[in-house]
Amino acid sequence: MAQIELILLQRVEKLGQMGEVVKVKPGYARNFLLPQAKAVRATKENRSRFERERVQLEALNLKRRGEAERVAERVQGLAVVLIRQAGDSGSLYGSVTARDIADGCVAGGLTVERSQVLLEQPIKMLGLSTVRVALHPEVTIQVTVNVARSPEEAEKQAKGEALTARDDEDEEPALDAEDATTED
Repeated sequence: MAQIELILLQRVEKLGQMGEVVKVKPGYARNFLLPQAKAVRATKENRSRFERERVQLEALNLKRRGEAERVAERVQGLAVVLIRQAGDSGSLYGSVTARDIADGCVAGGLTVERSQVLLEQPIKMLGLSTVRVALHPEVTIQVTVNVARSPEEAEKQAKGEALTARDDEDEEPALDAEDATTED
């Protein structure tokens, strides 16, 4: 399949830096890079226009990156608590997606879009997970996602307590109480 040459207007992860001419498959260019204004076709006119505007584009990129770095410093160590229903084994009835994490970040004071949450795969178990959030193509932060059944359970998870030990403790007194009533 033929590849298309593009000039990147910003850094694209796993592809290249701003200003590089890259070759990509037509679908990737047509469906992602061009509509998101992350690249332009590498025609003679676009190459000359890019060279004329390169200084302005780089200055704008540095300004945005500086703003993103300030935001990253301010929200360093952000933790998002998501309450979900789960089975006894800790597996969720559903999953936590990038949209859920973005909504949790907004509730925590960090305005992000769903597309900025870099989630490898949906979270399907209770517990703590670390997720990357891209504030800028060159600036990412780590957000701790705490998925729990209740706010109390989330607090215990955040402190590092083992939830399975707590569940076992809750069940033991119930068994003792049942044994005491059956002996009478």
